[in-house]
Amino acid sequence: MRRPPIISPSMLSADFARLGEEARAIEAAGADWLHVDVMDGHFVPNLTIGPNVVKALRPHVSIPFDVHLMIAPVDPYLEAFREAGADIITIHPEAGPHLNRSLKRIRELGAKAGVAFNPSTPPEAIEWMLDEIDLVLVMSINPGFGGQSFMDSQLRKIERLRQMIDAGGYDIFVEVDGGVTPETGPRCLAAGADALVAGTAVFKGGPAAYEANIRALRAG
Repeated sequence: MRRPPIISPSMLSADFARLGEEARAIEAAGADWLHVDVMDGHFVPNLTIGPNVVKALRPHVSIPFDVHLMIAPVDPYLEAFREAGADIITIHPEAGPHLNRSLKRIRELGAKAGVAFNPSTPPEAIEWMLDEIDLVLVMSINPGFGGQSFMDSQLRKIERLRQMIDAGGYDIFVEVDGGVTPETGPRCLAAGADALVAGTAVFKGGPAAYEANIRALRAG
């Protein structure tokens, strides 16, 4: 039986001058997780936040922190983000020499371990380590900036990952990030996604619109 869809608003689209207020408003509006995009200006062409901002945000909400590390090398920072309050830590296979070792370390730290797929990363990248994974994140845009258009090609990847997971009987979330809207979100869910990351689609219209925006995404 499929889970109800999880909505994980991306704080990348929030008002950075009011991050604590924005996080509280998102939780009050019905968000399931809080998605935090961490970029280093090296692995992806943008620079965002570090563990101190995650730590500062953590007391403002009780929902899980879904932290996507778009940084390389990633291993030296796993402990810092876990200590800052990350509940789910998602990394890219390309961000370190030993994905299996990195995933084991995330779990040793007490967080759920996620693997993120760039548009060109094949599903087979995780074929031999599904036992170590709690979440897979399909990037339906090129990571680095919000506001990009959804890539239809990634729907086939969602389907393939769902097949791999279900065939092995694994309890792994399939999450999608990039160009997710009330129009594209239902297509992702139909392809096998469990969780939707949305920035612009959630934060447009300001706090008064957040509840309706989240409801529109969940309606898929």
